[in-house]
Amino acid sequence: MKLHKIVLLAVACTWALGAAAQWQWIDKDGRKVFSDRPPPQDIPEKNMLKQPGFGGPRVTTPAASAPAAAAAPATTAASGAAAAPAAAASAASGKDKELEKRKAEAEAAEAAKKKAEDDKIAKAKAENCARAKASKTMFESGTPLRQTNAQGERIFLDEAQRNAEVKRIDAVIASDCKR
Repeated sequence: MKLHKIVLLAVACTWALGAAAQWQWIDKDGRKVFSDRPPPQDIPEKNMLKQPGFGGPRVTTPAASAPAAAAAPATTAASGAAAAPAAAASAASGKDKELEKRKAEAEAAEAAKKKAEDDKIAKAKAENCARAKASKTMFESGTPLRQTNAQGERIFLDEAQRNAEVKRIDAVIASDCKR
C-alpha cells in the first residue's frame, strides 16, 4: 500500500513538470501572454520574457543577462557587448529576412494570380471582339436574317431590329476590341 502512494506521488510530480514548460512574451498590444507553445515569428526577441529550457524555465529578460555581463572583465565585457548586439541583430535580421522572403513569395504569387486573371479576361474580350466583328459583318451584309422569338417561332428581322442589333454589336466592339 505504501508503494502505491509513492508511485502516485511520483506521477503527480512529473505531471506538474508540463506546467513549468511555459512561454511568456509581450504581444503587439503590450499584453503579457502565457502559453505552452512558442510565440509567433513576428514577436521580437526582446519581448520574450520566459521560455522553457532543458533544466527548467529559462528567463531571457535583458535584466537577467546584465549581471552576467557586469561580472566579466572590462575587455571581455566590451567585446561581448559589441558581439551581443551584433548577434541579436543577426538573429533579428535572420527572422526579418525570412519574413521578407515569405512576404516576397506571397506578393509574387498574388501578382501571378492577378496576371493569370488578367490574361483570362483579355482572352475572353478578344473572343467577344472576334464574334462581334463577325456578327456585324453578317448584319451589314443585307441578307435576310432570322431569329427565334420568345414563343420559339422563327421570325425575319426588319430594318429597325437590324439597326438596333448593329448598335448593340458596335457597343460590344467598342468595349472589347482594343484600338
